[in-house]
Amino acid sequence: MSGTSSASSPGRDHPGERAAADPIRLLGIRDTPLSVDEVFAAVGDAAAGGTALFVGTVRSHDGGADVEGLGYSSHPSAEVEMRRIAEKVIADFPVRALAAVHRVGELRIGDLAVVVAVSCPHRGEAFEACRKMIDDLKHEVPIWKHQTFADGTEEWVGA
Repeated sequence: MSGTSSASSPGRDHPGERAAADPIRLLGIRDTPLSVDEVFAAVGDAAAGGTALFVGTVRSHDGGADVEGLGYSSHPSAEVEMRRIAEKVIADFPVRALAAVHRVGELRIGDLAVVVAVSCPHRGEAFEACRKMIDDLKHEVPIWKHQTFADGTEEWVGA
């Protein structure tokens, strides 16, 4: 189901009900700590009635095993792929503003790994667009996770 609104709905012809001209406000792959405040501020828009924010953190376990260490690495094309996905989301939803950042390097338990935010005219659209952005980012952007477990085993995810 597409998140675009029906043209026959009352008030949907107002410019604030449509996607903004340039809704991509912030995209990046970073080797420094991420900021929820920065991402949230990037998607502020007076025409947005709903903002959805997703924060992915490093957890202490995975698949029933205790995680001791975690690192992310990315292909040089990762930001280009992130932009491609953002453009798809914008094509499918009336996005007023979109921001997404993913961290690479060595992270600790509790560190922010990814932050995505989307603002739209209405909350339902914002939720759907944000979910689409994070789901496609995790499935399509060439970012790989290397986990080290307390029992000495390790695993690559997404590689």
